[in-house]
Amino acid sequence: MVLFIEYPKCTTCQKAKKWLDDNGIEYDDRNIKENNPTYEELAEWYKISGMPLKSFFNTSGLLYKSMNLKDTLPEMTEEEQLRLLASDGMLVKRPMIIDGELVLVGFKEEEWNILK
Repeated sequence: MVLFIEYPKCTTCQKAKKWLDDNGIEYDDRNIKENNPTYEELAEWYKISGMPLKSFFNTSGLLYKSMNLKDTLPEMTEEEQLRLLASDGMLVKRPMIIDGELVLVGFKEEEWNILK
């Protein structure tokens, strides 16, 4: 079973959830607003994913923009960025799927087909 991290009001998350249901993929559902990923979880997922850390930021979110992170993130260390992500779930890009050695951030159906 995979871990599905979402924000229920997010339309992309709703599409991803429907895709999981339509494809019969079982998942544990986690609301990112109520249960934000911890620093340790984010550090592990970042390591497993092989993606740039910036990929984990919700760059289109209001909080990201209001904090002017576009300009300040490049100056921050990885640890500082991970701690910032762990401070508020609305900074984290979603939806996310975590399945052992697989981490998917954002919903791209062609990428998610690997779950079938």
